[in-house]
Amino acid sequence: MKSCRLVLTNLRLRRESAWSLLTLDHAPVALGVLQVHLGGREARLPSSVLRERVREALADLRGQGIDLPQTAEQYLAQWLRAGYLVRRFPPGATEEVYELSTAAVQALRFVQGLEGQRAVATESRLSLVIHQLQLLAEQTETDPRSRLDVLLRERERLDAEIAAVRAGRVETLSPDRAMERVREVTALARELVSDFRRVRDEFTRINRELREQIVENEGSRGEVLDKVFAGVDLIAESEAGRTFRAFWRLLTDPEKSSEFEEALERVLSRDFSHKLEPTERRFLLRLTGTLLDNGAEVHDVIQQFARGLRQFVQSQAYREQRRLHRLLRVTQRRARELVGVVQPTTDIGMTLYLSSAGLDSLARWRLHDPSGDQTTTGIERAGGMTLSLEMVSELVAQSEIDFRSLREKVDSLLSGKPQVSVAEVLDAFPAEQGLGSVVGLLAMTAREGLQGEARDRVCWTGRDGVERCAWIPRLYFLRDSHVANG
Repeated sequence: MKSCRLVLTNLRLRRESAWSLLTLDHAPVALGVLQVHLGGREARLPSSVLRERVREALADLRGQGIDLPQTAEQYLAQWLRAGYLVRRFPPGATEEVYELSTAAVQALRFVQGLEGQRAVATESRLSLVIHQLQLLAEQTETDPRSRLDVLLRERERLDAEIAAVRAGRVETLSPDRAMERVREVTALARELVSDFRRVRDEFTRINRELREQIVENEGSRGEVLDKVFAGVDLIAESEAGRTFRAFWRLLTDPEKSSEFEEALERVLSRDFSHKLEPTERRFLLRLTGTLLDNGAEVHDVIQQFARGLRQFVQSQAYREQRRLHRLLRVTQRRARELVGVVQPTTDIGMTLYLSSAGLDSLARWRLHDPSGDQTTTGIERAGGMTLSLEMVSELVAQSEIDFRSLREKVDSLLSGKPQVSVAEVLDAFPAEQGLGSVVGLLAMTAREGLQGEARDRVCWTGRDGVERCAWIPRLYFLRDSHVANG
């Protein structure tokens, strides 16, 4: 019976986990290509970018004699169906984004482990197991006398070590043992980083199950609905949510973070750390940022799912989903009742129009060539704009100009000189209404001013913040004329 149960478990794992990915014929190609483009610093890529990179990788592999009959688009679709890839559409994105699935990450880690198998059991792994077992035994001990004995022995050990250090006797790990331990820490840290994908998948599953419970609940108020209406964050209060929240608090604790970074800096400053591979050293240097980035992403997913669940309930959208769910169940039940009674070819007196899409051959499409839109001549600079008095009259009729403010500015300048031009007014008082101020001054001089033979260049700033200029006739405001008109 035990072997039967194990065989059935293995069959299930072969269908549902990384095991199935490793059995595919093109698994070496898929894992190799995707590891390069999605297994490094870029954990996700837009579909267009990934498609182009896979196309280039396939061309290089074909150049090495590897038979790859399908296109990049076909391989990506196949890898998506096989479970190598996960396709998402993030909020605000313009196209779909691809990333490795949790199963694909597990398969990659397994393959990498095959290449660098340990020849023997390492001392550091055994020490880690012994230390964790001792710590577990101590922390679960309920007898006060036993706990006190353990603490006293630990104090004696620490006192002896302190005395040895004060006497100048400092024992350190040998370089080989230090390298062994740092590599064990690196391997453990890599597994920790990849665990974030499984955590995110777990929250996706919880969010989906909660929505299903809300939709499938036939009562007026189900348990999930009551908790959501009561303000309970079901995503964060789940077992996975509480576990991750405790981990996130530890990761973002200032004291713990500083201790972690300080210990990491000290380890990387030791002589033995120079024997690390460049990839291992870069990983350790970026470990803090990597953990925070991945943790923040999972934290955002929790918040997004929690907000979405509350909005789903508060907007009463679940009622429509529940109604649709009931209609589908009724339809399925009636369809099962008609199995064997109504044949597929039986005329039921109703015509169903199926939706369709027009298909065309790709050979009939022609790519747009941007070079055909290029001009061979340079761009000519436009000449200055000239305003005529007729144009000014039309602009005045179509605008609301603050003539009172313009009159006060002109009068203040005429109090000190017998005449002043429009350009001088705009130099002293920048156009507050932009072109409207320029048009207003021209309209005023058209009624009471004097036109000279030269031209002036005036400028103003529009509402868009862009400065514009134009050439106008040289027009003067006269003090005597203004007095006579007044």
